[in-house]
Amino acid sequence: MLTPRQLFLRHQAQTSDFPLLLEIKRAEGVYMYGPEGQRYLDLIAGIGVSNVGHRHPRVLQAIQNQLDKYLHLMVYGEVVQAPPARLAQALTATLPAHLDNVYFTNSGTEAVEGALKLAKRYTGRTKLLSSFNAYHGSTHGALSITGSEGFKNAFRPLLPDVHHFRHNHFEDLELIDEHTAAVVIETVQGEAGVRVPAPGYLPALRQRCTEVGALLILDEIQCGFGRTGTFWAFEQFGIEPDILLTAKGMGGGMPIGAFIAPQHIMAGFKTDPILGHCTTFGGHPVSCAASLATLQVIQEESLLAGVPEKAARFRERLVHPAIREVRNCGLLMAVEFASFEVLKPIIDQALWQEHILTDWFLFCDNSLRIAPPLTITLEQIDDACAALLRAVEAVRT
Repeated sequence: MLTPRQLFLRHQAQTSDFPLLLEIKRAEGVYMYGPEGQRYLDLIAGIGVSNVGHRHPRVLQAIQNQLDKYLHLMVYGEVVQAPPARLAQALTATLPAHLDNVYFTNSGTEAVEGALKLAKRYTGRTKLLSSFNAYHGSTHGALSITGSEGFKNAFRPLLPDVHHFRHNHFEDLELIDEHTAAVVIETVQGEAGVRVPAPGYLPALRQRCTEVGALLILDEIQCGFGRTGTFWAFEQFGIEPDILLTAKGMGGGMPIGAFIAPQHIMAGFKTDPILGHCTTFGGHPVSCAASLATLQVIQEESLLAGVPEKAARFRERLVHPAIREVRNCGLLMAVEFASFEVLKPIIDQALWQEHILTDWFLFCDNSLRIAPPLTITLEQIDDACAALLRAVEAVRT
């Protein structure tokens, strides 16, 4: 009988020639466990997914409760189901009043696709703007607005009339004009290596969009659901979006995403044509039940309150001559080294010798990613930082 590793390499599609090949049998809290019982501290939470930790008991219970009722019933939006309805209510309760309509998807990139269609439908325009070094997903529309030519060139032609601007460059806001349907921007840039908006930048962007009638789409697929220390990252920057994107951390480990907009904008999908946007599995009852439990855990277990102290602990401990800078917004963190050639051996050393799982950023490959479950303790942070510093030293010597 072939082993899971052999089956993985023989039959499962690969995305690179050098997968981690880390075999995991189970996970709980901030730890993952290998076949021989090896324990790995997860510092990246499945790339911002397991914000409440792996297999949180309340999430598991919500899943089990829903399994005992029903699974998929019908394509999106036709049958009244309590899990998506209650989740939509809970999500809108966290948001400004105008963001009162939720369209559920299966992933973040699907949320991007829906939002792009909605912006074009509502405005009647075609021009789309996004930042250089932004990552918005891998499907065709989402890839079109991703700000890296290296990721896009092999798949052209992509969407037309897509343009990019420099993040935090106020003068580039003039690119937003009366032909612009939407500006799509990560509230905090993730794959660019955790780039926080400059003071006044997002308000200026918001004002420019309003002036020309363009919709502002905030991508909080990675930085939402408590990752930055507020439930939504935009709460820290004094603006409100026209459309909000979420996924990753919202499911507690289950696949789910959403785009959220005012009802009068979302209504564009109902006529001319009807079923202007449709999905078979969006709003799956099990994923929605898990997401509602995740939202409640974040709120009721005061996970947001602990984020600043935990982020400060990482910053205090991660001091070393080889570390050039630590950037963060809450527990979305980037630890910068001189180059990828310096960083990659440190990541490998941390994983295989110290049993710490981390990685780098797509568009900032000299920076180490730290985005642990929000449930991580100060003691676990101390252990993680000590292990990372040992890895740095082992590579340097």
